[in-house]
Amino acid sequence: MPAETTGTRRRSLWRTIVTTPVALFLILLMAVGSVFLWIGIPVGWLYLASRMVNTSQPTLGPYLLVIFGIPVSMVIVGKLLFKLDGVYQSVTGQDSEVQFRAPWLKSLRGERDSGRKLTVLEMTMIVSVSLALLAFGVWFFAFAGSSLPGG
Repeated sequence: MPAETTGTRRRSLWRTIVTTPVALFLILLMAVGSVFLWIGIPVGWLYLASRMVNTSQPTLGPYLLVIFGIPVSMVIVGKLLFKLDGVYQSVTGQDSEVQFRAPWLKSLRGERDSGRKLTVLEMTMIVSVSLALLAFGVWFFAFAGSSLPGG
């Protein structure tokens, strides 16, 4: 049964943020953590591995450090983000689900219920992955330069 028919209408995300300011802080913390997850961890491990070698022909150690360090760090940060979502739920007193319907999935007839709800963490992750891909695209096409000879 939808929440509107049972008399316990769900608050919107914006109303929750206005009435519970710590909710905004938790959402911002999840956003920063998500961007760190997708950009900060890989760049950090690559930087650390590059500082371990002083030759252009490194041994297997730095490669293994990066191969194992990135996924393990991502799992740890992912679990912390999941706990932050739980803190958001307990602070706001409601599930962290938000109504979301991608614009390209909307029907011209305007069906009202999509049946799929995303948590605040999922929405934050979607936005952070989109920003990470955009940042990579800008870097790759505008700043990376060419590695081809003569280019």
